[in-house]
Amino acid sequence: MTRLRIGVIGAGLVAQIEHIPNILSLRDAFDLVGVADPSARVRTFVAQRFGVPVHDDLGALLRVGLDAIVVATPDFFHKDVVLEALSAGLHVFCEKPLCYAVADAVSIQQARDRAQRIVQVGYMKRFDPSYEAALALLPEGGKGLRYISVEVHDPDAWPFTAHHPHALGNDIPASLIEEGRRLQRQQVKEAVGRDLSGSDLRVFANAYCSGLVHDVNAVHGMLEKMGVPDGTVEGAQQFAGGDGASGTVRLLNGQAVWQMVYLTTPSLAEYRERITLYLDDSLVELVFPSPWLNNQATRLEVHRSRAKRFERTLVRAGFEEAFVRELEGFWSSIVEGAPVRNTVEHALRDQRLLCALTRFAVGARSNG
Repeated sequence: MTRLRIGVIGAGLVAQIEHIPNILSLRDAFDLVGVADPSARVRTFVAQRFGVPVHDDLGALLRVGLDAIVVATPDFFHKDVVLEALSAGLHVFCEKPLCYAVADAVSIQQARDRAQRIVQVGYMKRFDPSYEAALALLPEGGKGLRYISVEVHDPDAWPFTAHHPHALGNDIPASLIEEGRRLQRQQVKEAVGRDLSGSDLRVFANAYCSGLVHDVNAVHGMLEKMGVPDGTVEGAQQFAGGDGASGTVRLLNGQAVWQMVYLTTPSLAEYRERITLYLDDSLVELVFPSPWLNNQATRLEVHRSRAKRFERTLVRAGFEEAFVRELEGFWSSIVEGAPVRNTVEHALRDQRLLCALTRFAVGARSNG
């Protein structure tokens, strides 16, 4: 079995709790040869807990000799890190969102093609066994599709990560923090065509690009499976001071509507995420646990009426961990030539919609 030399850039919570332990568990597929992070506190924690070499920046990590890299930096650094890694000839696994602007996704697409390397985006829901099972239930051509509902309320990670040993990078140099803010403002302006600040910036960067991005990608996968083309944005709004966002997309020339809503609930330690498809004669629903809770099965239910009987079927597809399966998929694409499940093209499609929703929401607020 080919063992890939892999590194991780950015050692925040998702790296500490998911990617680093999962890579180490896949020891036949990966050799974790280095982790880079600008926080000395985080580097010390990672070295002591996981026993892997640590570095303070991407350049030092690249010099150890890698086949592939996991990019788990803050979102606004993704584009530059991915492009540098591709330029160095590496295969890239990048956490979502791949980038903010559609034009930046195109640049990454072109760099990937020049380098002839794999780029996979961290949409782990595509590897969820229940999500895979749901795809098999969907009608060809979207026949009978009437309504898609996405509902998420999220306290963020704290209720589900507090019990894990971890270190926060609260010793990051002030100059790097300011550079990150500058990059974020610049990239957001390029993405939506205007400067955003305050709640407008929060709704784009957090509610849409960090929260709903997973569900947008999952629904896009469902639409693709059915052969349903992209729809038209009919409405969007932000609320709760930028902690909440919604969107409405018209599908199949108005035959169906897709509505989504996301709300951060920092004082409510309860997570809820559901995607429901309403068809003429049935309902298909996925209820996801918090992504921080590993090996918790997503609930897949199918509701039908037959004659005068109502039937509800629970489909138990398995307990495999999606965060692990996406790394296995990354290895398989590199070594065995398997199709990439989460491509740059998928990310481009997602960002095109999220940018359109933001422009609508911010424009409606400005005009209101």
